[in-house]
Parts: sequence; C-alpha cells; structure tokens
Amino acid sequence: MVIIAGASGPGGDDTTGDTMQSTATDTTATTGTATMTGTAAADAAAEVLPTVGEVRLPAWFFGFEGVLAGAFDLLRAFPSAWPALVALAAVNITVSLTLLRRRLKLAKLLWRGKGTRKVAFALVGLRIGTHVLLGVLGLALTSAFGHVLMALVMAGITVGLLAYVQRTALTALVAAGRVTA
Repeated sequence: MVIIAGASGPGGDDTTGDTMQSTATDTTATTGTATMTGTAAADAAAEVLPTVGEVRLPAWFFGFEGVLAGAFDLLRAFPSAWPALVALAAVNITVSLTLLRRRLKLAKLLWRGKGTRKVAFALVGLRIGTHVLLGVLGLALTSAFGHVLMALVMAGITVGLLAYVQRTALTALVAAGRVTA
C-alpha cells in the first residue's frame, strides 16, 4: 500500500488507518524534502550574482534626470515647452519600467537610502535658495538666458550627485556580497 505524503485526513490521521505506514512515509517525505531543500540551497549558492555593470544605471538615464531637474527653469525660459517636458517625463517613466526593469532593484534601493533623500532635499533647497538669494541681491533671473544657464547648472549638479549616490550604493552592495565587482 502506497500512501502519499499529505494525504492524511483531518487531525493528521491517515484515512486508511495504517498509522505505521503513514509515519514511515511521512519520515521519507520529510527526509526527501530536507534533501530537496539542501539541493535548493546549493543551487541558490551556485546562482551567479549580478555584476556591477549589469546593475549600474546607464549614463543616458542620468541625462533624463538632469533635464527634468532643470525643467522649472526651462519652463520659465520657454513657457511653450511644457508639452515636450511632459513627453520627456512620460518617456522617462516608460524607459524606467521597460528597458531598465532589471535595474529597478537598484533604483528602489537608492530611493530607500538616506543619501538619496538627502540629495533630493538638497537639490530642492539649492534651487529655492539660489532663486531667493539672487532675488534678495537684486539679480533675479529674468532673462531666458539666465534661466537656461540655471537649468544647465541644476542638471549638472543633479547628474553629478546621482552618479555619486549610485557609486556609493554599488560599493555598499559589493561589500554586502549582493553584487560582484
């Protein structure tokens, strides 16, 4: 008589009344499961970790982020450019969810990190502070050239800081053994 593991009735008694055979089968099933668990653990250990190059966000992605960081000043310089910026934001989201799907894990780790939040708040503070300071000094940005220049500065700072945060996060992932160098 063959009893399949897990074919016992309510309360743990097998439906045939053969307790001795059920116990032996359950022991075998448990041993088999332990062996399978051991094999699964060995397979997981043998699984190749991603390399830094596979996880790193590409440089062109930072270009998207830079343009979006300078969007406020670009809109002040060219108010009719808002449809292009909305389209660029849509492309950024689409690319993030499709082409960069494998790298979203890094992006999530970056956004959860304190360093990234500090960078985001620092960029907002820098933008507001710069505009307020220039206004107090009587040098408020009024020309299209001034706004374009400010957009370029903000884009450059954003790209530089995001690259720094990414490098720091990747170094931490390598040190933690989640990514190979």
